[in-house]
Amino acid sequence: MQILRIKGWVATGLGLTCCTLLHAQDAFVDRFVGDLGAAVYSTSAAVKSKEASTTALPYVYGDWGRYFARVDTVGAKLLPVGMGHLEGVLRISQEGYDTRTSALKGIGQRSNPVPIGLGTFQRTSLGGVFVYAMHDLNSGGNALDLTYGARLDLGAVKMYPQAGLEYRSQAYVQHLYGVSSTEAAASQAAGGRLAAYTAGAATTPMVGLAITVPLSGPWSLQLQWRHKWLDNTVKNSPLVGALTQNTGFAGVSYEFK
Repeated sequence: MQILRIKGWVATGLGLTCCTLLHAQDAFVDRFVGDLGAAVYSTSAAVKSKEASTTALPYVYGDWGRYFARVDTVGAKLLPVGMGHLEGVLRISQEGYDTRTSALKGIGQRSNPVPIGLGTFQRTSLGGVFVYAMHDLNSGGNALDLTYGARLDLGAVKMYPQAGLEYRSQAYVQHLYGVSSTEAAASQAAGGRLAAYTAGAATTPMVGLAITVPLSGPWSLQLQWRHKWLDNTVKNSPLVGALTQNTGFAGVSYEFK
């Protein structure tokens, strides 16, 4: 009887703890909490005859109630799951590119994908895990991203090593790096030599490092670098002239608490 009573207390305690955690996860704050500023974003060129692209854009990493922004991903927390939430997300992609160059004659413009879907950010004692499953409204293709990030403190400087995998379906990759027979004919008619190419699905490994350097008061310097090894189906495209691709940004942000 004593054992049963103890088990009952344990079960009740666990139930109260779970309920407390769920309620705590839903206790959203009705103001912005996080970092807000501006940054210069750079992406090395994977496509032939293209230079690295550099763009100045806002930098946002924080939450306002159930809504959030994480640099290139915005969304809403839908319901508690594990140590985070199930989230509805929209990815702000800069994967598209202008094809008006001498090496890409006859090739149509490659618009930025618009991936939307579901995901989660799980904050664990060993680091954060980000999982996103998305559908691209432009190509009709699908994307799956899995990223792990740890945190290392070097004095006041915070460092976040990252590693991950990015999967893109055949339709997604074809939209960016495929060459239709019509485009190949147009390229050859314009004096180019691009052949038709049907891309396959791609899986891309990634490593990276983000750094937050305190400046003065609530101001910080935000830095990030990511390195990707392009999948063979991307590297074999007649449009592509690189084996890897680097992306990154440098910016200044103000922390709201």
